[in-house]
Amino acid sequence: MAEHRTMQRDALLDAARSLLSEGGTEALTFPALAERTGLARSSVYEYFRSRAAVVEELCAVDFPLWAAEIEGAMQRADTPEGKVEAYVRHQLGLVGDQRHRAVVAISASELDAGAREKIRAAHGGLIAMIVEALAELGHDQPRLAAVLLQGIVDAGVRRIEQSPTDPTAAIADAAVSMALRGVQG
Repeated sequence: MAEHRTMQRDALLDAARSLLSEGGTEALTFPALAERTGLARSSVYEYFRSRAAVVEELCAVDFPLWAAEIEGAMQRADTPEGKVEAYVRHQLGLVGDQRHRAVVAISASELDAGAREKIRAAHGGLIAMIVEALAELGHDQPRLAAVLLQGIVDAGVRRIEQSPTDPTAAIADAAVSMALRGVQG
């Protein structure tokens, strides 16, 4: 019975990712989840009490996996500059990933305070990954520099999402250049 519930929950989360990826938060409805999974709508409520609960669970499941991929890319870099580049490039490279599209859709939605706090905490963990590399580069306020660096990444993500004709590699190159050399290019 527990295995069946786990499989149903996983199927609901997969359906939620697809719905968010395809149509944003408006598409994430319990009737749509029920249709995608073949469950009765009332059964969806047995797993999640609200859309916000689905969103919170997606963040709890997907964000650590995404963060581990970024951290792994950073660990493979030999220099602080390489770590910054890996941090930026890997995040931008994940834009096409369904998990990332779901996180972007989630972040654009109107969520309750609990869901927003969980997303903020997850982003805080992501930002914490790069602080040490920025300190090694000589930043006297590496935490502030990390927040600003994440702003560059977030702007790159928005550009990729809004301008699918712009090559992701060119946006990543520009973001890395901005991160490492500022506006000097």
